[in-house]
Amino acid sequence: MRLVDGPGLLTYGEGVRAVYADAFGAPPWGEGPEQADAYLNRLASDVARPGFVAALALDGRTVLGWATAWTTPRPFPRTRCYPQISAALGARRTDEWLCGARELDELAVRTAARGLGLGGMLLDAVTAGRADGRCWLLTAVRARSAVTFYQRAGWTAATHPAPSGSGHVAFLGPRHPARALAPRPL
Repeated sequence: MRLVDGPGLLTYGEGVRAVYADAFGAPPWGEGPEQADAYLNRLASDVARPGFVAALALDGRTVLGWATAWTTPRPFPRTRCYPQISAALGARRTDEWLCGARELDELAVRTAARGLGLGGMLLDAVTAGRADGRCWLLTAVRARSAVTFYQRAGWTAATHPAPSGSGHVAFLGPRHPARALAPRPL
């Protein structure tokens, strides 16, 4: 496992793209090569975000997995699925719990390398350095294996999606000071 900076991660761009395509190509994600290309293009600007950190799992020079995280800005973003999370938590909790915290953006492991503990090591690599424990992430509810993985890693759901099982869920890290305050499902 290796922590890398933005330029270091980008030197493994083709490997990152290949893992993205493998990890997110199958259900429930179903993303194609275009989305893998788009992610690599987005990553080129993401590495400049405040607090950006990344970790790589390598076998020689072959990328087996990676994770990226950064500091969530204030005000809370209004793009992607952030408004759904903000609406679920409310403005005060969103600001206090998420803004300024380390946000796990992506974590991916090659299908063939799953079950080796790489996902947990990558997750720890990009979050353990946060002294105050304020780490969070969001994932799609339909990604049951991802939801189960984060729960087993000690992360606490801070939002609860509709009973239909659609939408996104925000998780607070195991050392997040607000995790005991997270609303419990009905």
